[in-house]
Amino acid sequence: MALDIFIPYWGDPNYMKQAVDSVLAQDNDDWLLTVVDDAYPNPEVRQYVESLGDERISYVRKETNEGITANFRTCISLSTQDILVVMGCDDVLLPNFVTVIQKAAANHPEAAIIQPGVQIIDEAGRHTRPLTDLVKQYLVKPRGRGARLVDGEDLAASLLHGDWLYWPSLAFRRDSISRFDFRDGFPVIQDLALVMDMVLDGAMLLIEPEVCFAYRRHTRSASGAKLLDGSRFAGERDYFALAARLCDTKGWRRAGRAARLRLTSRAHALLFMPYALRRRRSDTVKGLVNHAFGK
Repeated sequence: MALDIFIPYWGDPNYMKQAVDSVLAQDNDDWLLTVVDDAYPNPEVRQYVESLGDERISYVRKETNEGITANFRTCISLSTQDILVVMGCDDVLLPNFVTVIQKAAANHPEAAIIQPGVQIIDEAGRHTRPLTDLVKQYLVKPRGRGARLVDGEDLAASLLHGDWLYWPSLAFRRDSISRFDFRDGFPVIQDLALVMDMVLDGAMLLIEPEVCFAYRRHTRSASGAKLLDGSRFAGERDYFALAARLCDTKGWRRAGRAARLRLTSRAHALLFMPYALRRRRSDTVKGLVNHAFGK
């Protein structure tokens, strides 16, 4: 079956067009693309999609803006194929993405989630290696070489020490992800919350090392905006407290400790401290200190 690719859209039309173009540039034509427009006021993307005249591409526009979590739900509910991807509207598929995902899914039918290899790009599309991503890949991500399956408490503990996944690049088996829902109240960390619910239920994740996805990091993203006012960290604290309780109930003590420690989340707050101090944002500084050193 074709790979179901969804792009929940709200934002820069130029980035969005690059995302669509990257799907069209695949070396494997076995894909379907659905753009779900969350009532963005600019009609440019709709006009662009319609101008392509490609029957594999569908455009859906919501009457009112519902927010990213609701748009994720809509994307998954529209899926008709065995494997689906909900990519970011500012990210880019490398030409081998569909081939890599379909091969990985065929070789590992037991995997409910596939994490392919990812490269990081900045606002201008240049390759970059931010400290956050170096920590994820070399200190937190499970060690190993080649394609490998991870699951259970080991996977949960590693994700709670630091979320090393790149949500927009993840491929899911529709029959697995459709059994779960995004938790309300976590607009920035809802992706980790959903994956953790799947892992707690027994889902296996495949780490596929072949690089096939370009993830864009920039401060204008939803998570970047939340960093600017410190609200991201409040949401993270609430989720990690919930995750600790869920893991304790499961009997996963190491994972529960990892959730309570939330080491990389605390370190991230400290890393952001100089920015807040330079701008004399006392409210943000207070929130960062509380997140880094509080319970």
